Parts: sequence; structure tokens; C-alpha cells
Amino acid sequence: MDIRYSTGPNDVKRYTTEELRKEFLITGLYQPDTVQATYSHVDRMVVLGIMPVHEVLPIDKGIDVWANFGTEYFLERREAGVFNLGGPGFIQTDEERFELGFEDCLYITKGTKKVCFGSKDPENPARFYLVSAPAHKACKTTFLSFADANKRPCGDAKTCNKRVINQFIHPDVLETCQLSMGLTQLAEGSIWNTMPAHTHERRMEVYTYFNIPEGNVVFHMMGQPQETRHIVMQNYDAVISPSWSIHAGAGTAAYTFIWAMGGENQAFDDMDNIDIPDMR
Repeated sequence: MDIRYSTGPNDVKRYTTEELRKEFLITGLYQPDTVQATYSHVDRMVVLGIMPVHEVLPIDKGIDVWANFGTEYFLERREAGVFNLGGPGFIQTDEERFELGFEDCLYITKGTKKVCFGSKDPENPARFYLVSAPAHKACKTTFLSFADANKRPCGDAKTCNKRVINQFIHPDVLETCQLSMGLTQLAEGSIWNTMPAHTHERRMEVYTYFNIPEGNVVFHMMGQPQETRHIVMQNYDAVISPSWSIHAGAGTAAYTFIWAMGGENQAFDDMDNIDIPDMR
């Protein structure tokens, strides 16, 4: 498991491009028959990339659960959200099996002991993107298709940010302990997400970008509003955003991204907005 310790804004001001990428960027999430795990000390969020090809993979494959979490099993004191970003697949929990197609989602409650991931077709394997947050109560493991998401159109083609925010793991859709996740789709011709930018002091966030057309990238903006930096993102890359940092992106073409939040509350609009002319 890759461990990322939290860093403050004063240090980031002096980071080189490589130091910035090493601290916040998560790459190589999908390796055949492997669970790739990154543990962030920012609100103790864990990001997993799981790509079963010829095997059915347990959530803790290659992870020393006791050493990293001090628990008997991965979700003993955690909840998780999973999106499938690849071919048809399935997730087997303690008592249920869930079939997930492209962009389907599964919320998995605290206290679930068995979680295994499989693909239907080795030639077109599933790519499971999982984010886990600490949890103090059990809720209900719930499957969410794309149609189940709460859809919030926003932005405008004139400002190149016309998009739909699809809220999956969200208080308006289902009960969770603290985790919130959703999927935002940009319209063709739009390139900006989360602009005007904001921070939210009481929560951190993780983005993962996908559906980036071949030969294109996303410039992910981060840092304090008056000390902005950028990280160039490739398809399926993820990026950690501490509470003090903005998190916005501009692509060389339209794309899709998944946001995941954890922290003090689940108020979607609890944010500190920044006027665009005030950014530096």
C-alpha cells in the first residue's frame, strides 16, 4: 500500500513538478489481477484500483490490513464506494452478488467482511475504482445504476463548462456515514470542471479522470486560491485534494470525472467560493 502523509500549503509553494505529482497524483491504478492501494492521511481516505482479469480478487489482496488499519478486515471500521469504469463485472459481498456495468456504482457498508471483485470477460475486464472512508455506523449496502443518480445540470456552453453532476453516494440518494461520491460528465465542447473554483475547509476530496480521448489530457488545478499549481492528468489517473486546496480541471477535450468526499459533514454546498478574478 502506498502511504501519502498530509502536507501543508506553505510546503507546496516550493514544490517542483515532480514533487507535486509524487505527493498528490495517483497513477497506475489498474494492473491485471491486482489491487492497487493508496492510503492518504488527509481524512484517512483510501483509494483502490482493482482490475480482475483471470482471478476473483478480494479487496485486501496484497494489503496487510492489521498493519495499515489495526483491524481484522478491511471494512471493519470503514465504508466504501465503488464505480466500474471498464467492462461488465461483479462484486460479491457477505451475502449478495452485484452485477456492475460501465459507470454503475455500489455503496458498501461498514462491517462487510467479504468483498470480492470479478470480470465477466477477460478480454474486456472490469476496472473497479474504490474510495473508502472511516465510518462509525453501519448503513445499507446499495447498488446504484446510472439511472438511479440524482442529476444536477450546471454550467453553460458559453463558459465552456456545461456539465451534469450525477450524485450517487449522496444524502439525497441514500444514507451513508460520511462518504459522498458522484460522477460529473462534461458536454462536448466544454473543458472546465468546478469553475468558479472553491475550497471546503471541513472536507477533503479525491478526483479521478476518465473518458479522456486518446492524445488528450486534463490540467488539474490545485493549491491555495492565490498560490495555484497544476498537475497534468492522464486517463484513469486520480488526485488527492486537501481541504485547503482548490480542485478544478481544464481538459484539451471533454472528459468525465468521479469525485469522492469525506470529512466533517455531507453538505454538498458547504464550500468557500472564489471569484475567478481573485485567483493567482
